[in-house]
Amino acid sequence: MTRHRREPLAFSFRTLLYVVYGLPLVWIVLTSLKSQGEVLTSQASVVFHPTLDAYRAAIADPALGGALRQSAVVALGTTALCLTFATPAAYALARVRGVIVVPALTLLVVLQMVPQTANLIPLFWLLSRWGLIDTTFGLVLADAAMFLPWAVLLLRPFFGQVPVAIEEAARIDGAATLRTFWSVVLPLARNGFLTVSAVIFLVSWGEFLYGITFMLSPEKYPLSSLIAVQAGAYGVDWPAMMAFAVVSAVPVLVVYVASFRLLSSGLTMGAVK
Repeated sequence: MTRHRREPLAFSFRTLLYVVYGLPLVWIVLTSLKSQGEVLTSQASVVFHPTLDAYRAAIADPALGGALRQSAVVALGTTALCLTFATPAAYALARVRGVIVVPALTLLVVLQMVPQTANLIPLFWLLSRWGLIDTTFGLVLADAAMFLPWAVLLLRPFFGQVPVAIEEAARIDGAATLRTFWSVVLPLARNGFLTVSAVIFLVSWGEFLYGITFMLSPEKYPLSSLIAVQAGAYGVDWPAMMAFAVVSAVPVLVVYVASFRLLSSGLTMGAVK
């Protein structure tokens, strides 16, 4: 009876969340279909004459294609680099038993708590010393460093769910440690691997602060930074900005829909284990 009483309350709460998060998205789409005059009028509403002029202008803008490619390269590169280091680290923390585990996990949690803005000056100094300012690899390196602690913490529970007995059986059959990890452990933890991959891709696709700070040339901006510079000295072309935002959200929506079940189950496991 208690569960049945809670169901309407839970449904109402979910509906409220959908409205709170959905209305801004709907408003972005509606604004992209308006003319500049209809956006700036004091009676701006959902009743207007829709036009695709903003989308035509966005597609015709040569900066859009370059920004899309840059965002894809940064997101894929960040995901690959982050998982390259996070996977063995998470596996080690899931298997090692000793006093080092608690300090290591504590350090990872503390690193996640450091504000992104606090890293700007140290990272800018470091990347400039390495000659990586205004380079795609420098931006990928900065993003991967930011997401690495979180990736390790989320991957660790998935490796912890793999029974040690399976690894021992593989070693008895003659498999070396690396072969056991690659052929046995990693396939069993693939849901966690795919979950972390999807989340890192989604977050790094929309990352803005590092992109506009470490990329000095506007033609090298990722899409999130390109949207920000649409605000010019003579005002903001709101339909054009919203059209860029809608275009940039399409890859995110595709990845999210494709990985929805992995995200819902994987993030829950990472939160409770």
